[in-house]
Amino acid sequence: MTGPDVDLEINRALWTFVNAEFTDARATSAWAAREITWGLFEVPESMIRALGDVAGLDVIELGCGTAYFSAWLARLGARPVGLDLTTAQLDTARRCQQQFGIEFPLLAADGASVPLVDASFDLVVSEYGASVWCDPECWVREAARLLRPNGRLVFLTNSVLATLCVPAEEGEAQERLLRPQRDLNRVHWPGGGIEFHPAHGDWIRILRAGGFVVEALHELYASTSAESPDYYGIASANWASQWPSEDLWVARLCSSAPTRSG
Repeated sequence: MTGPDVDLEINRALWTFVNAEFTDARATSAWAAREITWGLFEVPESMIRALGDVAGLDVIELGCGTAYFSAWLARLGARPVGLDLTTAQLDTARRCQQQFGIEFPLLAADGASVPLVDASFDLVVSEYGASVWCDPECWVREAARLLRPNGRLVFLTNSVLATLCVPAEEGEAQERLLRPQRDLNRVHWPGGGIEFHPAHGDWIRILRAGGFVVEALHELYASTSAESPDYYGIASANWASQWPSEDLWVARLCSSAPTRSG
């Protein structure tokens, strides 16, 4: 069986497992970090400046996991809402809220179907959340609905190049192309997850259809001192120091973009 509901259940089961095995134990250190960083190799936001000044902004994080990114934004004066499909990860986030004394709403829902009203937010963010695990045609349209005119969308995904170089049976990216680019729109990994990896041209088309103007695409590399991730085996630090392992997109909603209720 295939379809959106099946994909949701597969990904919920996967992230319930991952939370028990890894993200729950890592959550405390992630919440404790004093600087916003992006991705597997913790590229500092201060170097990229993708977010801008978030103080006073209403922000929703689509696919927040244990909500450490939302906690970082809250420390900077934003008013975040963390949304995730997996209740186990939200339970971890609530524990961290109590531990660190940082409170903001947490919502169990699909990032492609958010039960909140139109034009509620100034900024939508997704760091390996809906940006990877939801159908982009759906979640980008939903982000546009949730944003106020001129609101911004900032999201992180695996780079197209890294995904092309990962073996079909999973594992770290290699130094050659291993899969057809046209097969990346929906990828069902042997380990169980359903991911979506549009090419750059497809992302631009999807964003434009949602009423967005692309402001930047940051291709992220590992620093020369970076270490390979101890859990997520997407790319080694050596690989990611030579080729971009992640794509960080920044887009703005046109003031004339229509909203879509329902």
